[in-house]
Amino acid sequence: MSRSFAMTTDRLITPAGEFATRAHEAAFRTERLPRTLRHTRAVLCACLAIDLLLLVNDLSLIETLGAIRTLLVAHLAILAATLGGLVALRSVKAFASLQRWLLPWQVVVGVGLGALCAARPEIPVLAALLVPTVFMLVVPLSFVRTALTGTGSALILVAGILALRSPGEVSLGLASELALGHLTVLLYIARTNRLRRLEWSAADVERRASLELAESRELFETMFRAVPVPIVVSLAANGQIVSTNDAGVRFFGLAPGDTLANYQNRNFIGAADRRRMQAVLERRQAIRDWETSIVVLSGERRDVLLSIESVQIDGTACHVSSLVDITSRKAAEAQIRSAAHHDVLTGLPNRALFQATLETALSKAESQATQVGLILLDLDAFKEINDTLGHDSGDALLKEVALRLCGVIEPTDLVARLGGDEFVVICPGRDAAGHSRIHDLARRILDVLHPPMPISGRIVAPRASLGLALYPDHAGNSADLFTNADLALYAAKASGRNRATLFVPALRADIEERVAMTREMRAALDGGGGLEPHYQPKINLVSGAVIGFEALARWQHPTRGLLAPGAFSAIFDDPEIGVAVGDVLRRRIIADLLHWTSLGLDPGRVCLNLSSAQFAQGDLAGTFLDDVDEAGLARSRIGVEVTETVLLGSHGDRVSDVLAALHGSGIRVALDDFGTGYASLTHLKQFPVDEIKIDRSFIRDLERDANDAAIVTAVLQLGRSLALDVTAEGVETAEQAAFLRDGGCTNAQGYLYGKPMPASRVAWFLRNRPDLLGDADAEPALQTA
Repeated sequence: MSRSFAMTTDRLITPAGEFATRAHEAAFRTERLPRTLRHTRAVLCACLAIDLLLLVNDLSLIETLGAIRTLLVAHLAILAATLGGLVALRSVKAFASLQRWLLPWQVVVGVGLGALCAARPEIPVLAALLVPTVFMLVVPLSFVRTALTGTGSALILVAGILALRSPGEVSLGLASELALGHLTVLLYIARTNRLRRLEWSAADVERRASLELAESRELFETMFRAVPVPIVVSLAANGQIVSTNDAGVRFFGLAPGDTLANYQNRNFIGAADRRRMQAVLERRQAIRDWETSIVVLSGERRDVLLSIESVQIDGTACHVSSLVDITSRKAAEAQIRSAAHHDVLTGLPNRALFQATLETALSKAESQATQVGLILLDLDAFKEINDTLGHDSGDALLKEVALRLCGVIEPTDLVARLGGDEFVVICPGRDAAGHSRIHDLARRILDVLHPPMPISGRIVAPRASLGLALYPDHAGNSADLFTNADLALYAAKASGRNRATLFVPALRADIEERVAMTREMRAALDGGGGLEPHYQPKINLVSGAVIGFEALARWQHPTRGLLAPGAFSAIFDDPEIGVAVGDVLRRRIIADLLHWTSLGLDPGRVCLNLSSAQFAQGDLAGTFLDDVDEAGLARSRIGVEVTETVLLGSHGDRVSDVLAALHGSGIRVALDDFGTGYASLTHLKQFPVDEIKIDRSFIRDLERDANDAAIVTAVLQLGRSLALDVTAEGVETAEQAAFLRDGGCTNAQGYLYGKPMPASRVAWFLRNRPDLLGDADAEPALQTA
């Protein structure tokens, strides 16, 4: 476009009227060449016809003409040149080549006409005036060549006239006529040249503008069709759709042969959205990124970002709308939001959504003077299922529990998974009915979890402990409410599990007491005193010999006196303190053993208990063995006892490696409180165990309870089958000892043989209890203990 408009302002040469720029002049001539060739052909044909007529006429007057030979030669030369020009015209491809052969043709014609003028005295004046004019006006040459050929032809004709007359006979009038006519023709040619070129420039500009407009329209149409975003053109008056692009056809799901011109905007956008968008368009004439929904022809609802521009098309107000389909993005965002607020495994709300929902529920309860119940739920023995059946089975159990919990809550309640096997339920109350409702829901939860379910080919009955707390009865904010429910859950587990416990203030007092106890124990450890082991003897039931002792922790509290482990068991939940207590007791026990043996006494094997916290040490087995070896104590003099609670603890994955290292180094391993935990048979297979100890709860009613007797008998048979020693704890009567001895029990300990005693009493006990001292026959029992 810029090139075309430049031509309209290009300078024209004065007086020639041609373009000053050669390129523009060449373009003009090239564009007009076909027309120039047709014109030239017509000129040549006219010349040929006129010359033939003159030749015929001259032949008819041959008797009166004296210079017949000159006439024939002139006519034949003109005819030959003209015919040659017609033939050559077929091969002309450029204006320059046309000029090259027109010049000799003009020369031949001019000379021939000059000869005719010399031979025909009656036509010289007419020829002298007409021929140069014809050459200049009719023959298509450049202005300079036109002027030169016209002047040259005039001179040739004048020369022919002078050949018949004397110079004096050529009047001044004829010369003036020739000069004036010549000048007039040249001015006319210059003006014609200028007009033609201006006309050509204007036509060229218009043509190019039309071409570029057509190209732009075609480009726009192509772009409009190819744009991947659906674009819809509709009438502003009634929403009638005028046009759409290919993406729009695909987006709206048009059937073959159908067109959007058959529809209006109301067919796709709801009335409420249309009214809102119309109001915005009336104010701003445009809409940018308006989020709305469109129902396509298939009936599917699609989310889009809609942009609308008001335009005039051929004088008609229209709206051009572009639609960005964000359905997938919205779905992805919803999925992300769901993933951010829901548990991946169970699909339940997660901790973040639970916390937000709890805050909202408490705010609503405060404004409406109602209650909110909170139930914390922890599955009992879930880790055991994970360890024995695998994590896939554990996941299946969690999914089933989630389904069952969702089946018992009301629509206003929320059940969430906090992580692991911990769930929580928010149950808003109505007026003062919170107590009854939370208890009713807790009872239904325990009932719905009771039915067994098959997992990995085994039947598993889910069990759970529940902690309950109420707002505002038990707490005034979400943090305290959760803490109190957690305290209630802890109490439920401590009370035997598989039950629901409602928070009471005494539970907070218990936790405060545990915190105080932990603080005091830390001070005792820093002070280097207060902890001491007490020793309870273990007796071989067959020989009656003392085969060893169980070391039991005691704490000489500064104000409460001597405390048994039950009074300060909470401190073992603290990893740092639990490890420190274990280290202090182990070194004290080793020192006591060395002292007794230095007195010539044989205390047998002393077993100490390992707490769950001790397994958090980086190298418990290495530290244990280093202490024994550095003291110079024989490894056969010491053993360890672990409960199934330790095996199920948070460090259960490390227990097996530690026990295997100790057992392989000659340290005897006993499984304490056998029968009170979960999947004990599995533990006998999984862990290196030399001895099992029957819990005192089965021994206490052994003589009166047939079930206890049956259990004890079964354990004794199991011990024999696995070649394990069996020790009965809590033996207090001779009848119990007799039952156990008859049943094949290896060892016993309990008040019948001696209470736990301080280290200072052990030497006296070994010297002054001849009824329990082993003789030569008992030595083998000691060696095998």
